Amino acid sequence: MDDVLDKVGERLRHIRTSRGATLADLAAATGISKSTLSRLESGQRRPSLELLLPIARAHRVPLDELVGAPPVGDPRIRPVPIRRPGMTILPLTQQPGGLQAFKMIITRRGEPDPRTHTGYEWLYVLSGRLRLILADYDVVLAAGEAAEFDTRLPHWFGAAGDDPVEVLSLFGKQGEQIHMRTRRAT
Repeated sequence: MDDVLDKVGERLRHIRTSRGATLADLAAATGISKSTLSRLESGQRRPSLELLLPIARAHRVPLDELVGAPPVGDPRIRPVPIRRPGMTILPLTQQPGGLQAFKMIITRRGEPDPRTHTGYEWLYVLSGRLRLILADYDVVLAAGEAAEFDTRLPHWFGAAGDDPVEVLSLFGKQGEQIHMRTRRAT
């Protein structure tokens, strides 16, 4: 917080001078004295909303620009790939815990090695063919098909052939089933 406040003065001076305004010009536009504006810019006075709001209005800039607030609200996810032998996993959720979403690109078949763990998984095949072994079932899912299962059952999945398969996976460690809510047609 102190770092953010310490840099406000530099920003204020930079914005004012880049617009060719003097302290007298800004004082006339804001009603704030030249000496107060000068102390703000030099860091000798702590900025307050009472002072920053009229300055932001006079410069026609958002308050965030004056204080150098970190950017917020960018909804984009920039996944960092996790590489495993024969597989690339792209995490699509940013928050730990709860329901997790992944895109998986499986490039090779591999030998089935069913495992168990707590949780519940939902798989949707985006492209290619996915072989899923789940307890006594051995099925192949094509693009557009989905499966859901309790991961406490022995399970394994991989490419069903020589071509890669792309899969969207939703996984909940808490073991809750994934529910889709739809609105009824009226």
